[in-house]
Amino acid sequence: MRNKKTDKLCLLFLSIFVSQAFAINASFADSPNVMKCSHQLPPEHHIAKVIDQWAAEIEALSGEEIDVQVFGASSLEKPAENASTVAAGDVQCGFTLNRQWGSNLPLMNVTLNPFTFDHLDKLKKWNSSEAAAILERELLTKGLKNVTWLFSSWQTVLATDRNLLSKLADFEGVKIQGIGPIADASLRALGAVPIDVSGEKAYDALKEKEIDIGVASFSETIGNNYFSLQDQAIVLPLYSQIFHGYVNADWYAGLSEKSKNAIAEAGKSAALWAIEASEISAAAAPQILEENGMKVRRATEIEITNLKAKMRPAFAASFQDATGSEGTSLLKLINGL
Repeated sequence: MRNKKTDKLCLLFLSIFVSQAFAINASFADSPNVMKCSHQLPPEHHIAKVIDQWAAEIEALSGEEIDVQVFGASSLEKPAENASTVAAGDVQCGFTLNRQWGSNLPLMNVTLNPFTFDHLDKLKKWNSSEAAAILERELLTKGLKNVTWLFSSWQTVLATDRNLLSKLADFEGVKIQGIGPIADASLRALGAVPIDVSGEKAYDALKEKEIDIGVASFSETIGNNYFSLQDQAIVLPLYSQIFHGYVNADWYAGLSEKSKNAIAEAGKSAALWAIEASEISAAAAPQILEENGMKVRRATEIEITNLKAKMRPAFAASFQDATGSEGTSLLKLINGL
């Protein structure tokens, strides 16, 4: 039979239990949402530094509601696995180079349309463009919410030991580093032979003469030490690359409006920081290459016009074959930037 002493003890234990439950719930409510973010870039890369700045901006604007933990240099996931891992919810955030989507999302190849982004103003228009919005909607079908577009380059370097571009026949039969299944059509239109070589294997491919020409951004040309194998760097606004950041769409949906706004604002700022950082990096690159024995030459307007006449129709045909009417519309939008 229960007595008053037993009842008091029960009430005491119940009070302690309820207090602890409230404390635990309050602790969870006060804890920030962890946002693990995976990318492939080494810490010295200018876009890796922008990503770190972007992460700090999200934390500040969210009032520390979000704890962004950046894992660079492929230390968390391999580049090819970032998107699928984020879509599955195993990691909250990832970055992918747009051409790495390949056939999984061929529309992402649109910035590889030769000589599309040949001026800074076009890069700055991208973030609020309908073309970008179309790609963001496509990413949502993959379970990914795009949160930032970071242009890593708009200038391409052809690393070679040949006197290229004096005439189109210079490319005939030459083995050249490929860009991807869709964009390679523009290289084949020159008579070149694109060879699929990943960035980390490009140095060895050049050394072993598996390819004759390296095709890369300034950062990649320096980072891959092309200057130790080739003596010429021909610079032209050929292909544009974007590292874009995305989060798991379901994870994003569960955030507070304050956190969502923080991610949006930080993403807009980072897009401009990336352009600025890329321009600073590109401005310093020619001297670095020359100091390492490369002769740097910018393509002339006549050379670019001749290349464009061959390469753009070939890319358009290849892109439209892979993407259909959506690709046709997207090309029109991007050409109108």
